[in-house]
Amino acid sequence: MDKFTAIKVFLETVERGSVSAAAEHLDMSRAMASRYVAYMEEWAGARLLHRTTRKLTLTTAGTQMLPLCREMLKLAENMEATVAEREGEPRGQLRITTSAVFAHPHMTDAVVAYLAQYPATSIDLQVVDRTVNLIEERIDLAIRITNNLDPNLIARKIGMCRSVLCASPDYLHKRGTPASAQDLTQHNCLTYAYFGQSLWQFEHDGLPVSVPVQGNFSANEALVLQQAAVTGCGITMLPTFAASSLIKQGKLVPVLPEYKMADMGIYAVYASRKQMSQAVRTMIDFLVARFGENSHWDRDSFLC
Repeated sequence: MDKFTAIKVFLETVERGSVSAAAEHLDMSRAMASRYVAYMEEWAGARLLHRTTRKLTLTTAGTQMLPLCREMLKLAENMEATVAEREGEPRGQLRITTSAVFAHPHMTDAVVAYLAQYPATSIDLQVVDRTVNLIEERIDLAIRITNNLDPNLIARKIGMCRSVLCASPDYLHKRGTPASAQDLTQHNCLTYAYFGQSLWQFEHDGLPVSVPVQGNFSANEALVLQQAAVTGCGITMLPTFAASSLIKQGKLVPVLPEYKMADMGIYAVYASRKQMSQAVRTMIDFLVARFGENSHWDRDSFLC
């Protein structure tokens, strides 16, 4: 049996929590995946996984083998990509992670456009709203929106994330439109559970402004607050890349556009420049060209 396929099956089994899930992801039968796992254990000379009807866990030997298998697979992928790229075109699979609010539609559209330009590549897009360990989860590229980059990782800015307060026309018709930031204290403010839940901060006429806000709905995901705002629940703070199309459609209305919120960078983050594949390099260049400092979602007058 092919050892590198066995390594892939072992790693996917650990990451996805079951042989069945690994088999489905790798498009093989469960029986074949089980044989590859058994072959891995025969090759290692030890049991690598504890299996029960409820749970799959690593043995001590499995824990020791896991980082070695990740390194071996990465080296094999780099070798294949290096040989293929001598022909002048990026090849191989890219594993990319980003948040749900940026994935729909911006990163999804970017991936589709990239694949059309570089058909010898494939992309596994992992949409998760948590900070992923790039090494442990074999991620080639993470798209992160932050002003606090991990100093142990390498990052290149691919765009800007600006924010806008907005609400539905129906909500503003019923509750009135705030004339100043202080008026927000009289409104139902939809807040992020992990960020600025009770205090919204702005800059107005060059001066900092802090306003205590409250509301009956908070969430840890921007798409949830976006939908709540569209349905008339209250006023919320959204990234312009999420709000701009809804504002154009008239489903949301900017509120207090003269009050500015802190910008954040959108970064392509990766673990190392060493042996970076051509696929990673071209994807980063592609995203910079597609988004850039003056992203298309920020080119409308209501955001100026």
